[in-house]
Amino acid sequence: MSGLTLRSVRKNYGDVPVIKGVDLDIAHGEFVVFVGPSGCGKSTLLRMIAGLEDITSGEVSIGDRVVNDIEPRDRGVAMVFQSYALYPHMSVYDNVGFGLKLAGTPKAIRDAKIRDAAKVLQMEHLLDRRPAQLSGGQRQRVAIGRAIVREPDVFLFDEPLSNLDAALRGDMRMELARLHNDLGATMIYVTHDQIEAMTLADKIVVLDGGVVQQVGSPLELYNNPANLFVAGFIGSPKMNLLELTSRPEGNVSSAELSSALALNRGAWAGASLTLGLRPHDLRVAPNGPLNGQVRLVERLGNETILRVSLADTTEITAVLPGQDEFAIGQIVAFDFKPSSALVFDENGRRLPSPG
Repeated sequence: MSGLTLRSVRKNYGDVPVIKGVDLDIAHGEFVVFVGPSGCGKSTLLRMIAGLEDITSGEVSIGDRVVNDIEPRDRGVAMVFQSYALYPHMSVYDNVGFGLKLAGTPKAIRDAKIRDAAKVLQMEHLLDRRPAQLSGGQRQRVAIGRAIVREPDVFLFDEPLSNLDAALRGDMRMELARLHNDLGATMIYVTHDQIEAMTLADKIVVLDGGVVQQVGSPLELYNNPANLFVAGFIGSPKMNLLELTSRPEGNVSSAELSSALALNRGAWAGASLTLGLRPHDLRVAPNGPLNGQVRLVERLGNETILRVSLADTTEITAVLPGQDEFAIGQIVAFDFKPSSALVFDENGRRLPSPG
């Protein structure tokens, strides 16, 4: 297996830049996840690594080879797509081994690789079935098995679980995590689902508008987002983002928050700021600086999620432990530890914590 390096990688469609200079180092054996909103360039970047999209400029290296001009089949990568792309008239056995057959791999070696992959994916009992006889999760295992038998340097996954229902997605996440642990392979995974990113990744790459916003471990991005975009994107439910001016003559909530955070002094005085508060960091407090009317209650058993409209019509989300009783229309107030608050300037840059 090999690592991967991107240096000043760019992609233009005509005069439109889509990938705007990406530099990235992925170590051997890492599980790296590309996340970002639709249209951010994550799938395009993955396809450039695979060789399915031309690179406008820059270099892609796998191991010690620059692969810009190398055909996809010779790059040492295997890609698993969102669609399973299985041959319906072939058995699972033949689907998994079809690429090896085309490459002229001897039958005995092909058979051993197919059965080894089936064992890794716990699907030995499915080898004689056809795709129509399989569930969605089983079909995705076959697609992954087809990648495993190629013994690639790098596995590429393009939203492979998006066609599965919620329960199967959870099961397949565990399967992929186990597979990565068993193979010790370098894996790059594209998803719009941040739960997949947080649970699978050794390292997350957050993209927006073709630009890398931040690279780091899941907890690093959650606890220390570099900017407003990353803060609002990472975390479920999403971070509460409140606009305020750090002076007491703002609106009621701004003034109270400014006072609570001691934002009325120093270089921040008079600045337009955005305050970030994780829903899990809010706690009910009778005289808290955030107060409003409950608009929605979600009871999940182990926790209760509230959607609350503040006096200035801003809506916030609070996640509270347990099964406390709240009613729609009820007035509730929240407090928080200043150390849990994140502050961003008018350009979205992270400022030092007020706590």
